[in-house]
Amino acid sequence: MKLKIKTGDNVKVLAGKDKGKTGKVVQVFPKKQQVVVDGVNVLKKHLRSQRQGEQGQRIELPSPIHISNVKKVDAEKKAAPKADKAKKADK
Repeated sequence: MKLKIKTGDNVKVLAGKDKGKTGKVVQVFPKKQQVVVDGVNVLKKHLRSQRQGEQGQRIELPSPIHISNVKKVDAEKKAAPKADKAKKADK
């Protein structure tokens, strides 16, 4: 299946705990229809210490979200209001 969202695109999250956030697509999984977005759906994983006397640590891992929950956002082009478009059409 061909996806319209590719690595490096700016997307906005439409559903879930990070609804409304925007970010850049880091990784795409076409077979699973999932994407990893920078700064969205970040989970904390607790790691046990490897050697005696060391401390364990918490690391943050980005987790994939379903592609239906994101929308591609074009950062360069900004949509003009409908009234402005109507005025331009009349001229």
